[in-house]
Amino acid sequence: MSADVAGTLFVLSLVVALAAVHVPLGDYMYRVYTASGHSRVERGMYRLIGADPKAEQTWGAYARSVLAFSAVSLLFLFVLQLVQGKLPLALPDPGTEMTPALAWNTAVSFVTNTNWQAYSGESTQGHLVQMAGLTVQNFVSAAVGMAVAVAFVRGLARHTRAELGNFWVDLIRGSFRILLPLAIVGAVILVTGGVIQNFHLHDQVVTTLAGGAQTIPGGPVASQEVIKELGTNGGGFFNVNSAHPFENPTAWTNWVEIFLLSVIAFSLPRTFGRMVGSPKQGVAIVAVMSIIALLSVSLTMAFQLQHHGTVPTAVGASMEGVEQRFGVANSAVFAAATTLTSTGAVDSFHDSYTSLGGMMTMFNMMLGEVAPGGVGSGLYGMLILAIITVFVAGLMVGRTPEYLGKKITPREIKLAATYFLVTPLIVLTGTAAAMALPEQRAGMLNTGPHGLSEVLYAFTSAANNNGSAFAGLTVNTTWYNTALGLAMLFGRFLPIIFALALAGALARQGKTPESVGTLPTHRPQFVGMVAGVTLILVALTFLPMLALGPLAEGLHS
Repeated sequence: MSADVAGTLFVLSLVVALAAVHVPLGDYMYRVYTASGHSRVERGMYRLIGADPKAEQTWGAYARSVLAFSAVSLLFLFVLQLVQGKLPLALPDPGTEMTPALAWNTAVSFVTNTNWQAYSGESTQGHLVQMAGLTVQNFVSAAVGMAVAVAFVRGLARHTRAELGNFWVDLIRGSFRILLPLAIVGAVILVTGGVIQNFHLHDQVVTTLAGGAQTIPGGPVASQEVIKELGTNGGGFFNVNSAHPFENPTAWTNWVEIFLLSVIAFSLPRTFGRMVGSPKQGVAIVAVMSIIALLSVSLTMAFQLQHHGTVPTAVGASMEGVEQRFGVANSAVFAAATTLTSTGAVDSFHDSYTSLGGMMTMFNMMLGEVAPGGVGSGLYGMLILAIITVFVAGLMVGRTPEYLGKKITPREIKLAATYFLVTPLIVLTGTAAAMALPEQRAGMLNTGPHGLSEVLYAFTSAANNNGSAFAGLTVNTTWYNTALGLAMLFGRFLPIIFALALAGALARQGKTPESVGTLPTHRPQFVGMVAGVTLILVALTFLPMLALGPLAEGLHS
């Protein structure tokens, strides 16, 4: 079977599996976030943190709760990393010094659902930090994104209301009713497939075939691996992430991990449709996500299988940086999926991709990671793009734009436009600053267009809370730890604030009845318009920078 055919079958099997769970998982999440009762565990959690589950919050109070929870999480993880040498299950001889700058960068990255790692996981972080610090943040940072998405949908569904729900209720329900049960099932599946789960402190020494000694690293990997994918987090227990056989042993576990990192984000549009009382609206949103995702996957596979770029090729495909147990096609699918979502996990090295293949991984993130995007963030990002599309359509026909019975007034479109523009501003400003400083340019492994691509990729990944890297850039420096940390913070929380402010403005509106001039937002015409607006906006924003980096490199080859 040719690589093209095998890759196509691999993608089709994923599409079928995601389609099969779209309705049941989406309906389950709808019931979770709209249920009136609370479990005994949940009531205990509310008492512990002093939250009143019956009290709803305005968008401002909801946003302050998100920021307060994230600030406390960041401080806890920062301190935990600095004192880990005095804690149980610490590594006896860490390979990388945990400096305050590195601890800050890592704490920010895991709290913001980015999971950027400027260190080797297995030789830097002890098992207690991995479990009590990083894995916990994998759960709660994902739950924060889902909570904001649900609050945004409530803004669309409610009328003449100021409240968007209760952040603490949404956070705890998302963690305990959705992420934890799915993670338990997924971890069992991964352990069955060969992912390790133990407490060995890298003290397993074996004799190699050549007669030498080799230390086999161990740790509680499966429990972190599953939520790293399910919560679109991406931080690897090992330095090579999901390319390591202890994290991702076989071709079928590779399929499972791609499924895990996509399943919640592709099912949330169904939850949205149920919450606004029109499942057709959810179908339209997931259709936009699917069109963009399939286009990206197809192009990435084509460039890796057929495009002869600046990396060595074998039998018509680019094998550099690719694990043989996965192959080029399946690795390209993983690369597209992990950058279309905010996961950032890798099973091959994007820095070794062909010029245009590497460009696709960047372009996926530049889309704002909305196809399907991160858990929660992908949904509210796509809904804001839908609002922008309605506004553009209203300008074209000379009518006041409406979406789901809500008028898109100057206030709403200003918030939506600001949401869209803030991330490109962070990416381009950070890249320009790094390229302008000789000391930071010295951190590039390559010069010319590929060196620019390494820096552009780093800030694109950080600002979009992805966490993957082009690998050739030395980032464990005070400047990069600080700059990328700020990019992750602003890239996560500024869009959340603008999204919640927009939701609050929409919730206060009454219902505008449909008229002859109302644009139907559930038909194929609207699906195509949203996809087109998304691609055009990104192209206009980032094309000059892409032309200087991967496009120039590809044309030169």
